[in-house]
Amino acid sequence: MSLPVAVQRYLEKRALTHPWRIEGALRHDYRGAVVIPALAESAHLFATLASLQANPASVLEEFLVVVVVNQRQDAAASDKQDNDLTLRKLRESLGFLPHLGWVDAAADGLELPGKGGVGLARKIGLDLVLQRLDWAAGPILANLDADTLVRDDYLPALKAHFAIAEAGGAVVPFCHPVTGEKAQQQAMIAYELYLRGHVLGLQWAGSPYAFHTVGSTMVCRADDYVRSGGMNRRQAGEDFYFLQQLAKTSGVGGVVDTVVYPSARISQRTPFGTGRSVAQLASDGSAPRLYYDPRCYEMLHDWLQLVSAHWQTDGGEILEQAGVISELLAGFLRKENFQETWPRLCRNHADRQSRLKAFHGWFDGLKTTRLIHYLTDAGWPRQAAAEAIAPLLRRVGLPAVDEPQKQLMLLRQRQIGTPCASCRLSEKSNCCRVA
Repeated sequence: MSLPVAVQRYLEKRALTHPWRIEGALRHDYRGAVVIPALAESAHLFATLASLQANPASVLEEFLVVVVVNQRQDAAASDKQDNDLTLRKLRESLGFLPHLGWVDAAADGLELPGKGGVGLARKIGLDLVLQRLDWAAGPILANLDADTLVRDDYLPALKAHFAIAEAGGAVVPFCHPVTGEKAQQQAMIAYELYLRGHVLGLQWAGSPYAFHTVGSTMVCRADDYVRSGGMNRRQAGEDFYFLQQLAKTSGVGGVVDTVVYPSARISQRTPFGTGRSVAQLASDGSAPRLYYDPRCYEMLHDWLQLVSAHWQTDGGEILEQAGVISELLAGFLRKENFQETWPRLCRNHADRQSRLKAFHGWFDGLKTTRLIHYLTDAGWPRQAAAEAIAPLLRRVGLPAVDEPQKQLMLLRQRQIGTPCASCRLSEKSNCCRVA
């Protein structure tokens, strides 16, 4: 089957496939693929694969599952040994999943380059599967992590979502099992509350980038993956930048009726992320001051409303009105060269819809984060959960409780919905429960 022209062009100019290849599965007509990077994950990967295997057999027939076993040349000897074990198990596991493939990015000559990390491993897998898809069927690409469990309705939920969704990208609801020692449990509660509180603040402010950026929740249509320019190669933060690009090119929605369960285990593998954040919090017995001052979201809200209402207004006047909101906001906008950017947007985009879309392409998720960090550094420091989260809960009509455990449960129920109350994992997992 011939590939669409856009896919051929992507593979020629932007894909990263050589010298790697997919072993195992042989077909070239899949309606979707799940890509799982794995670095020293032999203890967790096969539980993740087993959770995928619990999905309906008819749907599993349509999906290719690819594990990218990867390491850099400077990897620790223990990681190399673990990867060898993983590859051996995969090569002995034909029949474990009906269509299981793997990529050896760990053998001599196949390792990732010096700065390669999870983003590069994801990209290798995603780019390789493009030639294994049935492009007439509107194929789907899903990202998981090797230590993330899924429910038995995971693949059907992805199919159902993209059968009707307008946006080309989406995120799957997630829930970290709260397990381990008490310090680790409290750290996981604090970190997930930070993630959920931040998205709640962005939603209230009206940001089009109000979605979670967790790597194991990212899904998209394959043609929108190509349209976005593909996965980036970052060692960390690849999820943030990939979803931001999807939001700009095809939009990011939310999958319903399923949940994924990323591990909350402690790890120092990436410069930031769940494992490192939990490790830092678990080592500090004091109440964490993770959470942005709610005034940051109020200012973001007022700024986005200002631009929306004055889209035909001269940039100098908008900047003056921003100063009325706060001199901090005006100072940030001058620092980001708004006064030079706005006239260009106006010249190139005459109508309201296209101009505001272009504005949000400029004032994107990264610039939103920069604004919040600018305000934080300028005198609105991070706060404890009782100070920061309760006002946000009140603004969206939820009880303004002070305890982090209760705050997290409220936000899980709001952001996950019905599946949170119907978890199908065992009682021992403590899934969707806060100890």
